[in-house]
Amino acid sequence: MTSRPDPSSRIQSSPLYNPDLAPTTPEQRHWGTYNYAALWISMSVNILTYMLAASLIQGGMDWKQAVFTVFLGNTIVLVPMLLNSHPGARYGVPFPVLARASFGVLGANVAAVLRALVACGWFGIQTWVGGEAVSSLLTILFPGWAHVAYGTAICFFVFWLINLAVILKGIEYIRFLQGISAPVLLAVGLLLLGWAYKTAGGFGPMLAAPSKFANFADFLKFLIPALNATVGFWATVSLNIPDFTRFARSQRQQVIGQALALPTTMTLYSLIGILVTSATVVIYGSAIWDPVQLIARFHSPVAVVISMVAILLATLNVNIGANVVSPANDFSNLWPRGISFRTGGVITCFMGIALMPWKLLANYKTFILGWLGGYAAFLGPVAGIMICDYFVIRGRELQVEDLYLRGGAYEYRHGFNWLALVALAAGAGTALVGLVVPSLRPLYDYSWFVGFAVSFVAYYGLMKMQPAPNLAEST
Repeated sequence: MTSRPDPSSRIQSSPLYNPDLAPTTPEQRHWGTYNYAALWISMSVNILTYMLAASLIQGGMDWKQAVFTVFLGNTIVLVPMLLNSHPGARYGVPFPVLARASFGVLGANVAAVLRALVACGWFGIQTWVGGEAVSSLLTILFPGWAHVAYGTAICFFVFWLINLAVILKGIEYIRFLQGISAPVLLAVGLLLLGWAYKTAGGFGPMLAAPSKFANFADFLKFLIPALNATVGFWATVSLNIPDFTRFARSQRQQVIGQALALPTTMTLYSLIGILVTSATVVIYGSAIWDPVQLIARFHSPVAVVISMVAILLATLNVNIGANVVSPANDFSNLWPRGISFRTGGVITCFMGIALMPWKLLANYKTFILGWLGGYAAFLGPVAGIMICDYFVIRGRELQVEDLYLRGGAYEYRHGFNWLALVALAAGAGTALVGLVVPSLRPLYDYSWFVGFAVSFVAYYGLMKMQPAPNLAEST
């Protein structure tokens, strides 16, 4: 592991610096294999993992097809995850600062804002799920609440205020929850699985729910966007994973921790969602992919109250950890001297409302084809550019001080590497063509893969045309 000294006074006086974006010191690097495995267990065991898997059943897959899709997608996304982890662990810099190497010290804001907006959307979605749980809990305790107009919307804002209060107090305020959030949600999942097993008459009927696809061609039409969505599910964190690996004790420990925990935890917890949703087809005649709505059908008030409280605690913890850390850093990168990590978190809260999460969760088609597939068209290209720049163009060598300085190695043209922006536009544009040209629909269905490949190749070609891509261009 390469140790880094404390930031010099030269960096500290730069307008591109603040303490939240500074390189980590050797004393701050205390995350080991266990910490990274625990991080992924905590983030993977959440309601949206369950909903992603359940949506595959609702879309027509049988349980084997759904499990295969989730495992394959998470194994694929592990590759860019580990590649982007390397510079964070080696140099101790967060994602928006790392992006300055490829996009320029000011152009990095384009990549950071794209990532931040996606995180804001996820923050809103998680908060809406929490609001639904609050509403269901109130209905059990006070049956009259079911007749209150806009009850779910009111509960959404209540849960939103709870998230805002935690952000204002600081992430440390809920650190004690991180150790129990995953076990709590795992217990809720097992409770649902036990209920499904008993009510559906055993695993036989649950696993007997057939695929709705008449032939392989029909299955493939749904598999492609479903696999793209599964990759897109963690494509967000595959970009900002340096925000976490910057605290790693060594490369080996962060790699092992992530490789062991991400695909396995996602697949195992998804399996619970898949089996329970398959059981709802047997029990109710249709797939219920939202666990909050399913729990609300239980006849035991005690079981409902315990389950809803568990979901609220876990959702709060995951929301802060997975959906606030990155955008808070990203918004701080826009104006390091004026926007602190905490202020960035507050901006995230308000953007979460503006992106209307209730529409994103309207149905599985909106969730998989619209939300997950849509933002993958932009995040895939960003990943392709950053990975090409770090591993191919620069051979894993960065000048850390220059990442925080104007006029340095990453100034390019007035702070922007226009070649990276052109490559980004080429990748995203190619993927989005599939939305407007029906015959090219596969380009959009595989938006993350298409965007990554096109931008990687375009960026490599454009940078190789330059006489000295690693040298600063005078302003």
